[in-house]
Amino acid sequence: MIISLIVAIAKNGVIGKSSGEMSWHVSEEFRHFKNTTKGFPVIMGRKTFETLGKPLKDRLNIVLTKNPDYKTQFEEVLIFSSLEEAIKFCKEKKCEKVFIIGGAEIYKLALPIADEMIISIMKFEAEGDVFFPEFNEADWTKEKLMDKELFEVYLYKRN
Repeated sequence: MIISLIVAIAKNGVIGKSSGEMSWHVSEEFRHFKNTTKGFPVIMGRKTFETLGKPLKDRLNIVLTKNPDYKTQFEEVLIFSSLEEAIKFCKEKKCEKVFIIGGAEIYKLALPIADEMIISIMKFEAEGDVFFPEFNEADWTKEKLMDKELFEVYLYKRN
């Protein structure tokens, strides 16, 4: 099973705001995210899920939280207390690939075990106080997948 991080990062490293508000709205990048993750499980932290407000369509939604009493009104959303448990579940279900979709804390946990990262680098800086964790580029092979007006998409594969 491939563990893939997918993220959009502004030029200044911002991925969002701690308030849950989006730092930008670029429809074409949202479409890229949707088309890439469709049909696969997506693992996210509780804050990210609550920011979305509802499960993402056509994907198995997995939410990570340390709160053992956390509930959601959506029965189809699976809740796990650790990334390890969620990954184990996906492996047992024989998932071909799983996407880690945020936020920053979850990216930081997943970075050491990720096989690949799909990173959209926005061609602008953004306001925000949530950043993608630092990583050693020497550990990865980087390939440009697409160049759009407002962003470029890169595939990083672990060496």
